[in-house]
Amino acid sequence: MKVIIHDLDSQYAGMMEAACDRVIAADGKYAPCQGCFGCWTKHPAECRMKDTLHQVCRIVGQADELVIVTKNLYGEYSANVKNVLDRAIGSSTPFSTYRGRQMHHTLRYGKHSLLKLIVWGDITEGEKATFRFRAERNALNDGFERAEVHFVKDLTELEALI
Repeated sequence: MKVIIHDLDSQYAGMMEAACDRVIAADGKYAPCQGCFGCWTKHPAECRMKDTLHQVCRIVGQADELVIVTKNLYGEYSANVKNVLDRAIGSSTPFSTYRGRQMHHTLRYGKHSLLKLIVWGDITEGEKATFRFRAERNALNDGFERAEVHFVKDLTELEALI
């Protein structure tokens, strides 16, 4: 299953829906993670907050390919995309294992194939390096076999990448 998380305006909704199985719009119309860890322990992979991200752990956890489209915010995800990713923490378990000779949380849904970051907006070389590093670390932590990072200045380039 291909899942896209994006922080774009609603004018891009049709393009996103046509390119994947599930779309998660990081539009800020949901509560931020409360840090209760209920999605880890009490109700595995299900957030106690009953909003549009209630099932985000399962959706992200079952994705073979996860595409994240985010505005550059000083070399990091936009705040709305980061909130979605925080709410998806239940796609792993609170237990630990070794991956890449490092300690990581055990994956609730197993391995995935591709994590793709598409970063839009003005971006410096240092911020690009930060995103590349972030993609490698997120791929390892979340069980993706490989990661790709693409940078676009103009959103017209987006359709070819998703």
